[in-house]
Amino acid sequence: MTNDLIRIYTQIEQGEVWLQRYRSCLPIFACVLGFTETGLIPGISAAGRTPEDRQYTACADAEFLYYGPERKPQYPLPPLAAGASPVLISRAVVEALKIPIYLFNAGLPHAPAVPTIDLGGTPARCLSGGAAMDLAVVKHLFDQGLLWGAKLSAKIPQEYLILSECVVGGTTTALAILTGLGINAAGKVNSSHPICNHAQKSTIVQAGLERMKQKQGDTENSFPASPRPPLPASSFPASLIDPLQLVAAVGDPMQVVVAGMAIAASRHCGVLLAGGTQMLAVYALMQAIAQAYALSWQPEAVVVGTTRWVAEDLTGGTVDLALSLGRNNLTLGGESPCLLATSLSFADSRYHQLRAYEQGFVKEGMGAGGACIASGISRDWQQQQLLTAIEDQFERLRRINT
Repeated sequence: MTNDLIRIYTQIEQGEVWLQRYRSCLPIFACVLGFTETGLIPGISAAGRTPEDRQYTACADAEFLYYGPERKPQYPLPPLAAGASPVLISRAVVEALKIPIYLFNAGLPHAPAVPTIDLGGTPARCLSGGAAMDLAVVKHLFDQGLLWGAKLSAKIPQEYLILSECVVGGTTTALAILTGLGINAAGKVNSSHPICNHAQKSTIVQAGLERMKQKQGDTENSFPASPRPPLPASSFPASLIDPLQLVAAVGDPMQVVVAGMAIAASRHCGVLLAGGTQMLAVYALMQAIAQAYALSWQPEAVVVGTTRWVAEDLTGGTVDLALSLGRNNLTLGGESPCLLATSLSFADSRYHQLRAYEQGFVKEGMGAGGACIASGISRDWQQQQLLTAIEDQFERLRRINT
């Protein structure tokens, strides 16, 4: 398949086969909403100008994705330091292509004003305390992910499933999961800031992992009661704890839900993990969970899709991070994921809020990159068609707000 809007960065052959396999197919777009108090730390995220704003980002983005700009929102899109919410991009595609949307509440502090599937989760505490969520909640969310991955894939056995997320502060929890799994992710994750705040993220993550070790007494191979029997401790790498324990300590509720969904869905249909380094962390978590609990899945059915602002972010290391998951295959039991990105450019946009993406603001969120990739796969959209659709969304929103 040739489409100038889509570039393959890793696992080129797998990517070409995957894109050709799902050409002209219409996906389901699922978005898992979650929250971590990590996102309230001053300066940690630009997805909302203030910590107060960031409490409502997921609710606002979900509402816009579902209803579009014309409906008066209960939760307006939060003001940003620069740029515009990436949900404008996702909404433009799902509206134009008439892609079915499923919204999942994995753990939010406020009830969304849109139809959502409540998974019975809770918001995560700040990861710096090493006790982000109760283990029972993590196990429940993982089982819900497996259940819904199977349900959604049964609807589209010949198509593919887009799994997206909205978690403010999620690149910091991503760094925590990757580091806890033994992957050298320092300096490689992205952020919504134009220059990634690596030092701040690293300090928070190291504090959380140290607290986790203290709470667990550095007990290696200590598998708690689990949703299914784990492998014998002797077959699991001594350097790693149970991955569900790791999520409970330093993760967020979205991660384990999407991991479960993708594992289950990969057995029946294609899966596009729509996001940047947050979805690379989910992919690493999938590898670890599948190995720890002897779960079958189909890695060749799964790709990670993002924007070029993430894939080519000079203040991060997205491609190298993707490759690191392969270099760690002896630990996690798999190869590196196939990383795709949309080549969408806002350089010629008539709106400065969109042109801000070219200066490194925002970059990704709400499955924006995956939605753009879907427009190329399903309708062979090129740059101008996609830009026009996104600018139309922005103009409609601007008219409503003026």
